[in-house]
Formats: sequence, C-alpha cells, structure tokens
Amino acid sequence: MNPKPINVLFLCTHNSARSILAEAVLNHIGKDRFKAYSAGSSPRENQQPNPLGLQVLRTAGIPTEGLRSKSWDKFALPDAPHMDLVITVCDNAAGEVCPFWPGQPATAHWGYADPSEGDGTEAQKLEAFRQTLHAIRRRLDLLVNLPPASVDKLMLQTSARGLGRS
Repeated sequence: MNPKPINVLFLCTHNSARSILAEAVLNHIGKDRFKAYSAGSSPRENQQPNPLGLQVLRTAGIPTEGLRSKSWDKFALPDAPHMDLVITVCDNAAGEVCPFWPGQPATAHWGYADPSEGDGTEAQKLEAFRQTLHAIRRRLDLLVNLPPASVDKLMLQTSARGLGRS
C-alpha cells in the first residue's frame, strides 16, 4: 500500500508561468510520492497558462492536461486538499501576505526570474522558458530524491529551504 502523497503548492503572482511549470514537472517526476498544485496571489481575470510554458513542457515530454491558472484562495477553503509544503517561486509572491494554510504546512521560497517578462524574439522568449524549466527541474529532482526521513514536516521545510539556496 502506497503512503499518502506529499501535497506541494507552488505559488506565484499570476499563476501562468513558473508555478505552472513547477506543478507540471513535480507531477511528472514525483511518481506517487508527491502531488503538486499551483496557484497565484492575483491571477488576472481569465488568466491562462502561458502558451510558451506549455510548449516547453510538451517539448520536454511533460503532460500539460489539466493545467490552469487559479487563485490561491481556492486552497484556503475548508474542502481544499491539505498542503504539506508551500513554495513561492517568484519574488512578488514571496513578499505577499499568504492566506492561512490549514495544518501549517512547511514553507520555502525558490526565486526564479519571470520568463514571460522582457522583450526579444519568439526564440529568445522560448529559450527563457526552457531555462526556467531546467532550473525548476534541477531543484525538483533533488526534492523527489530526498530520503523518506527527510520529508517529515520539520525536515521537509529545512530541506526545501536549503534547495532554494542551491
């Protein structure tokens, strides 16, 4: 019998790029040990995942079905899944006051530059998304390979925060 997966919520401002990439990657590589979600502190009305982000995920062989932008308010509701770890992936969300998370999950900040900002050719923008995907993947590969003893609540927070400095 498999133990209950570790629920991880990735937060960003609009939930259209970095948090979506992290959700997709962790669900792809986390096997049955992790279940990832993503949300934004202030997604725009009718916000959708960035098409370039979806393109780099598909090119990397990572499924994109079911990915959508949503507010973090959804995860503070009583019927929301219990989060074990909440990771902010952009500097804007790191400084914002987060809602109360039931169960007081472990928290960490992994800052990444926004690949959707800046000018450039379509190829340059796509490369920015590819680089961000690889940076996120490196940390998530380390997270999913932590020994089971490192994923109890206190060790999970210490481990996740340490990965944020790598």
